[in-house]
Amino acid sequence: MAYQINFQWRITKYNPAFRDDNGHYTLKEEWTCPSEIGKIIDGKEFTLDEYFRVESAYLNTVSTFLKKSGLNKLRVLQLSKFDISPEEKSMPLYEKAFDELDLQEDLEVNPNEIRTICKMILRNFGWCQLYSKGNFFVNFGWDYYMYIGSSVKCASSISFAKANGLFVEDARSPYCLTEEEIIRRIEWKEKNDEDKLIVGEEELIGIPLNEYRKLFNLSEEHPVIGSFSLTNKKAASIQKFMKHQMDFSKYEYVLWGGN
Repeated sequence: MAYQINFQWRITKYNPAFRDDNGHYTLKEEWTCPSEIGKIIDGKEFTLDEYFRVESAYLNTVSTFLKKSGLNKLRVLQLSKFDISPEEKSMPLYEKAFDELDLQEDLEVNPNEIRTICKMILRNFGWCQLYSKGNFFVNFGWDYYMYIGSSVKCASSISFAKANGLFVEDARSPYCLTEEEIIRRIEWKEKNDEDKLIVGEEELIGIPLNEYRKLFNLSEEHPVIGSFSLTNKKAASIQKFMKHQMDFSKYEYVLWGGN
């Protein structure tokens, strides 16, 4: 299983009382992104101080769940690095630590680094999942949604989150996939295509997980989800499982794993 974790929660600043019959948060106006700082929302200005207050509740909640779960490191999955412009670096939401942290796929990170990474994600300076196989995960979705999973019930951490103004609901993370749910395929694009449009794809069946891990130098913990560039040198072990004959003179290839 990619994510066989017993207890999972959706933890947000959104009061479930304001969800409609379909579970959508439509009955109250709320800010959903730090880019809205300075705007009038629900009749009052959304300030930088208010943003930092809520963000701290999220970050401290992650730390509390992590500690209660008995962990001091997590692994980076599905890393997306965003270019930070000079203009963004002059804004109050930017921190020098964002550039100092050399993030890589499958990297193990400590609690201080985890806090920095969560800040980056919440402030739209990057994205990834944080994961410990069979033990714990932290996922962030759109609109300031946070999902935490643990092998521990974490009752005191739930109480901490609630005491800090957050709402905790039992809910499976949409990023949480079992191995049976994961689809892996090769996608290809024409070389030098500025639009990077996918022109072909083929699902891969029958390749053991350890073969993928060896091919892309991934740890035993990595569930092989995300996107991985495939070079000509690495193609041979994949080609025998494909009908499409790979041609690196015409196309760029990636392995994609997800749902």
